Amino acid sequence: MKTSIMIKTLTGFVFLISTIISAQRAETPDYRYDVGGKINEMTLTQGGTMVVATNDGLVGIKPGVNELLFNFQDYGRVKPEELFFVPNAPYLIVGQTGFGAMTTKKAVIDYMSGKKLFSTEDNGWKLVWTCDVMMPQNKLVVSGQRKASDKYANAVAIYDLDSGEQEHYFTMKGSETVSGRPLLLKDGLILPTTKTLKKVNMGSGDIDWSVKVDDIKWMVADETEKEIYGFEVSANGSNMKVHKVGSNGSLLWPDPHKVKGHVVNFEILPEGLAIVSNVDNSGKSGLAKLASGRSESKIAFLSASNGEDLWEKAPKTKGYVQHFYIMDDGILFGIYEGGINKISFDGNTLFKKPLKTGENILTMANTPQGLIYITSEDANIVNLNTGDQVWKKPLKYKRADAVASAFDEKNNRYLISADEDLFSVDAATGDVSTLAKSKFDGKESPTDIEVRDGGILLTSDQNMMMLNWEGNSNWHEYHRAPGKSAVGAILMGITAVASAATATAAYAEANRNRNRLGYYTSRGEAYADLGDGMAMAAGASVAEMLRRFKATSATQNAQFILTKLDDGVGLIKLNKDTGAKEKEIVLKDKKPEYEVDEFGGILYYKADNNSIFAYDLKK
Repeated sequence: MKTSIMIKTLTGFVFLISTIISAQRAETPDYRYDVGGKINEMTLTQGGTMVVATNDGLVGIKPGVNELLFNFQDYGRVKPEELFFVPNAPYLIVGQTGFGAMTTKKAVIDYMSGKKLFSTEDNGWKLVWTCDVMMPQNKLVVSGQRKASDKYANAVAIYDLDSGEQEHYFTMKGSETVSGRPLLLKDGLILPTTKTLKKVNMGSGDIDWSVKVDDIKWMVADETEKEIYGFEVSANGSNMKVHKVGSNGSLLWPDPHKVKGHVVNFEILPEGLAIVSNVDNSGKSGLAKLASGRSESKIAFLSASNGEDLWEKAPKTKGYVQHFYIMDDGILFGIYEGGINKISFDGNTLFKKPLKTGENILTMANTPQGLIYITSEDANIVNLNTGDQVWKKPLKYKRADAVASAFDEKNNRYLISADEDLFSVDAATGDVSTLAKSKFDGKESPTDIEVRDGGILLTSDQNMMMLNWEGNSNWHEYHRAPGKSAVGAILMGITAVASAATATAAYAEANRNRNRLGYYTSRGEAYADLGDGMAMAAGASVAEMLRRFKATSATQNAQFILTKLDDGVGLIKLNKDTGAKEKEIVLKDKKPEYEVDEFGGILYYKADNNSIFAYDLKK
């Protein structure tokens, strides 16, 4: 056995030497960009455009061209908290508030085409209260105060985001202002204001109806658009209320339903409204802590007719809901602190007893055998009707810092890597065995597992190991990190910050299928699923972004590792099937800042304070 491994290693070594000789040195970039100011942050967008924040503004870089896609300097330096990348849409909203909130600047940029589609200055607005992208309608709804030419009227306008043209405009009476995110329907626009909830006829601009419900922060309609749920934050900001309004403006519930905590998930069903809220009493003490209750998620099921809770006894969570799925016969949920349960729509527990699991449920998915769950401490498949465990011997391991999984179709087995152990679970029998010990160098453990044509690939930041189907190592590549100072220098991008209400509503719209339990599938399919949510939207930029979601990763057969090369710190491209070095990019920087676009196959590197180099990784 030792002899055969030695022969394989020697063969790989000879091949590696020959490859290194021909490895491409790429100190000269394929593309250079002078962004015109000091670089502060870089963000690789979902659509593949690199957005760079400088001291002078924002710059857009499109892979494959030397010219800047856009150079937005209207507002000068833009802080991270002033940016909002609309999820699953090709739009960036820039917002700045002046001294004393007397002037408000807003702009919407299509980061795929580089066009500025809207700005307060160009479109005659003095103040903007709300600025919301509506998908899949591909519209922008803006509310605020117009400039002097419009007599400072409070107004609302709708813009087409494919062209940037204004489609509808209407003014509001008196001091009434929009208080939350509007809801765009097929036959009108629902506006939440500080005084009422009203529906605007987009053809005439007239008010079709108005109802006395104030300070709604966001809304959602059922598929027929005949029933509308509005979410209101309580005066103290710690709880919420849920209202239900008909398409004719009638209040369908006599009183709003009071919710403890903040609503974080919901689903409109024929039987009613399933709702999850989080109670957080951290930082509270005394009576305030006692009044708020335990820090945990609350699950409720509200009657569609009157808003009352249909469950006499809500399921105990004893923690925060991490997974929440609507099934044909009820609601399946998993708790971060550990535990999975299922409850029918009429409030009856469907599992024989709550299923105990380890903490941090990383995966819950459908399989032919039942529900697979993988946590930081254990894994199993359970019967979705009874909650009984399917595997004869549950897979348990010490709490792992790194857990990865994959399905090996060739051998009909689940592969689960937990720190330095690779476990195999027979899909037919549930038999569990340890397939391999994966000892990585540099105090690393595998963070990803991939089933390749030639075996099982385990990877981390600095390690790659290919195992054969029996779990023996075919080859192992380790490239030492260039030093602690360089580790973590990868640009993680700007964190998009928006108000809690806007973020909750926008992300709910962008992830319409988030409460549907998916199947345990091969890697990469999540991107295709993500694109499905955009398919109903129109527009050239949306179509271009959708193609990226559907495309195969340009670097699916390679891994990139930052390490110390002969001529300085750089990035090496390693073949996933052989471990061979295919390319070197010497960055000549002890602490390089870079971003790899795996789908587009481009490396962006901050060469100096004002310059970005881009390297084509597909060569």
